[in-house]
Amino acid sequence: MKRIAVLLSAAVLGLSSLAASAHEFKLGSLEIDHPYARETPPNAPVSGGYMTIRNTGSEPDRLVSGEAAFAERVEIHEMTMDGDVMKMRQLTDGLEIPAGGEVVLKPGGYHIMFIGVDSQFKAGESRKATVTFEKAGSIELDFSVEDIKAVPMDHGSMKHGG
Repeated sequence: MKRIAVLLSAAVLGLSSLAASAHEFKLGSLEIDHPYARETPPNAPVSGGYMTIRNTGSEPDRLVSGEAAFAERVEIHEMTMDGDVMKMRQLTDGLEIPAGGEVVLKPGGYHIMFIGVDSQFKAGESRKATVTFEKAGSIELDFSVEDIKAVPMDHGSMKHGG
C-alpha cells in the first residue's frame, strides 16, 4: 500500500512539474506553445528562441520580426544542412505559418535569433520578447530558459508544410 502511495505521489509531482514548464499564448488564430531559449555560456553574444506556432485560421500568416530589451537585434533564422556543413541564414521575408498548420521553431531548424544579448541566459530564468506577425500583430512572450543539455540539436528535417 505504501508503495502505491509513493508511486502516485511521484506521478502527481511529475505531472505538476510538466504543467508548470508548459506555457501557451494566443493571438487571433495563432497559438504559440512553450517559447523557450537555451542557456548560454558566459559572454555569449547570441541566443536562440524556440516554440511551436499553430495557425487555426483559414488564412496563412507570417512571423515577420521581433524585439527584446535584452538584445540589440531580433531576427528570424533558418538552419539547413548542405552535405556536412550546417548553414544559417536570416529569413528577411519572415516565416510563413500555413493556414490550418503549424511551424516548429527548434534548435537546428527555424528559430528566433537574439543578437547582442546583454547577459548570460541561465536555466530557470525567463526572458520577455515581442514577436510580430504580418496579420495577427504583436504579442509579448515569456521565453523560459532551459538547460542546454536538455534541449538537443535536431539535424533532421527542417521543412514545414510538405
